[in-house]
Amino acid sequence: MINRRHFLRSSAAGFFGAALVSRVQAASLPEAPSQDKPTMAPPLVPQSGPPYNPVMTLNGWSLPWRMNNGWKEFHLVAEPVVRELAPGMKAHLWGYNGQSPGPTIECVEGDRLRIFVTNKLPEHTTIHWHGVLLPNGMDGVGGLTQPHIPSGKTFVYEFQMPKSGTFMYHPHADEMVQMAMGMMGFIVVHPRDTNFMRVDRDFVFLLAMYDIEPGSYTPKVSTMLDFNLSTFNSRVFPGIDHLVVRKGDRVRVRIGNLTMTNHPIHIHGHDFEVTCTDGGWVPKQARWPEATVDVAVGQMRAFEFIADNPGDWALHCHKSHHVMNAMGHNVPTMIGVDHRVARGDYKDPGWYEHPTGKVAYEWQGPSPAATRQAPAKADGVDVKVRKPEGHSGD
Repeated sequence: MINRRHFLRSSAAGFFGAALVSRVQAASLPEAPSQDKPTMAPPLVPQSGPPYNPVMTLNGWSLPWRMNNGWKEFHLVAEPVVRELAPGMKAHLWGYNGQSPGPTIECVEGDRLRIFVTNKLPEHTTIHWHGVLLPNGMDGVGGLTQPHIPSGKTFVYEFQMPKSGTFMYHPHADEMVQMAMGMMGFIVVHPRDTNFMRVDRDFVFLLAMYDIEPGSYTPKVSTMLDFNLSTFNSRVFPGIDHLVVRKGDRVRVRIGNLTMTNHPIHIHGHDFEVTCTDGGWVPKQARWPEATVDVAVGQMRAFEFIADNPGDWALHCHKSHHVMNAMGHNVPTMIGVDHRVARGDYKDPGWYEHPTGKVAYEWQGPSPAATRQAPAKADGVDVKVRKPEGHSGD
């Protein structure tokens, strides 16, 4: 009989479980590229394997791979990173290969993937491949399907991509801390048939929210709902890349939500159809026109439209406090407050103009007579006074 403890030990050692890499194996690890700039990299056109139309990751990039005996090999490094949220505003996060979110992993339906994961965090971690159908031992749930990846160690995940679609990766170890610190990334599996669901432009980004106090750099990891920064790919306006398209292009926008609340994503000037979720492609007969799609917690949504209306159109979450950034629950309402005296301005602004009826004024009526009443006499009461004794009289 196999008990849970024996299962966890054995699942780490074979093909059906994420396995620890030995020193000998580590010598042959694929390169782990790193990127710390928040600029959108050019699309990563495949140099080997089946062709596909690569995606564009807003303020991000796609992870290169190498072919090794029929396997596409990738190398992710979980590590502390510094992310520029907007020009002049940086945060200390956790991510992969120098950035948060980590690089997008692109492959093709049917590809066999071997993904090395090196842990440079100060605690253990794992990676869960959200939405991907794979063997149980590769699912990345620490303490259930595999041992955790200790700090300083490298594990390897091996599985085949059975279907195309829109997916993501994130830890399933100390989830509240690690995802609140920005550990997430996108997975795009392209159809093997290049004519299936073909588009001209394909954009991806992940929704993340942070609670970072003014003057600090590190998110509060125990916050549940009171976040003060809502981001697209860990960037806030005006630091978010534009989705540049040509008139007449068929455009796909893929979105993943790893925050603690839903996000109604709205586009101006166009309507669209939701064509893909993290469960797969949506059949044509099951779609309907929309201008807003609600992306719930843990969900992926991809929508498509024809760019037939020229202009600079907004794309945003329709929760107004998410649009504004930064959100604050203790900020007083300043509507109606006189802001004419600027901070640091010590010039005399002149006399205060009192509202009518709000100033003490002189009485103009007759003055009351000032009379003094003699003290009342107590009838039938004799008052005797006893002088103190025992004093020298000095």
